[in-house]
Amino acid sequence: MNASVAPAARKAALAFIFITVLIDVLAFGVIIPVLPHLVQQMVGGNISTAAWWVGGFGVAFSLIQFVCSPIQGTLSDRYGRRPVILLSCLGLGLDFVFMALAPSLAWLFVGRIISAATSASFTTANAYIADVTTHEDRAKGFGMIGAAFGLGFIIGPLIGGVLGDIDLRLPFWFAAGLALLNFCYGVFVLPESLPVEKRTMRFDWSHANPVGSLKLLRSYPQVFGLAAVIFIANLAHYVYPSIFVLFADYSYGWGQKEVGYVLALVGVLSVIVNVLLVGRMVKAMGERRAVLLGLACGAVGFAVYGVAGQGWIFLLGLPISALWAIAAPATQSLITRQVGADAQGRIQGALTSLVSLAGIVGPAIFAGSFGWFVSDAAPVKLPGIPFLIAAALLVVAWLVTLRFTDAAHMAAAIEPEVAG
Repeated sequence: MNASVAPAARKAALAFIFITVLIDVLAFGVIIPVLPHLVQQMVGGNISTAAWWVGGFGVAFSLIQFVCSPIQGTLSDRYGRRPVILLSCLGLGLDFVFMALAPSLAWLFVGRIISAATSASFTTANAYIADVTTHEDRAKGFGMIGAAFGLGFIIGPLIGGVLGDIDLRLPFWFAAGLALLNFCYGVFVLPESLPVEKRTMRFDWSHANPVGSLKLLRSYPQVFGLAAVIFIANLAHYVYPSIFVLFADYSYGWGQKEVGYVLALVGVLSVIVNVLLVGRMVKAMGERRAVLLGLACGAVGFAVYGVAGQGWIFLLGLPISALWAIAAPATQSLITRQVGADAQGRIQGALTSLVSLAGIVGPAIFAGSFGWFVSDAAPVKLPGIPFLIAAALLVVAWLVTLRFTDAAHMAAAIEPEVAG
């Protein structure tokens, strides 16, 4: 957003970005409790077959995002953030209607692929934050995105569960309404953050594909190491959706209600850290130390989970691992310092592709290791092994951060400050 835009307008734009991400996460969260049951209903009630299909849905979603995220980022660099975000909201709303009406599993699968292709708001929202914030406030802005994720995943599944008890397709209609309402709101409220003079002159297909986007990261040596940190950290994060429910049942006998309470607590802690601590701690410590602290807390928290023989010990790890949330916005802030305004969308698209790649690899690592170490063939019963693997991954991310964020590797910011 250029210097002529009033601070009040900038605040309204940031508020819209927060609401956009929150509503999109809510929309996805709402269908979490019902999508597996709808799939099971469509395959005749066979749980095993339904599980394979749900796994296939997840892999397909990550694959499509891996391909499409660089395209969305490149489009936002060429044509601006506003049209990409608005088309994303519109596309998601229409797709949720499509899924609500899907008469068969094949059509539902197609709908899930379309939702992956149209969910550009997360990629473009990060680029938008980079456009409209100063370096000093950027980590706080990215923390706001983290808070939206936390809130969405607290409220969304609760709403979806209630509506799903009425009708399995009702949450899809609710999600469609949220996304379309967001589109209408954005038409009237959302200003453009990328001035015409800062946009790329043409749409470059060499950067609008996953391989090209990863090569783009290589062209920024000071960014490439941090991109590796983002990939490793997100790979570790996939331990939660991959095995937590099964782990909690096997280790502590927790049912759906107990798991729901724990996940809600995780979301609450995430919101607290992102809203109250990220901005303050990054300003007090600096981005590099904040990343190192966050990754260290995540590693310790996962280690506690991995060795916790009782549920109350597992719960002791929650506030420790919650501080991991400091690392992501601080890492994003470091990256945006090294990239000009005309490349923010492409860089964010490349980073989202890395996250999607982690979503393809992570479940196989964590589900596979859990299944092996609780089986009769395992040399020792160790259900917490996925969390120990995740802890080890964060230690690796900590070492990479230490290596690539020293003064010799971090170049001076090349984009001008945003005038207040």
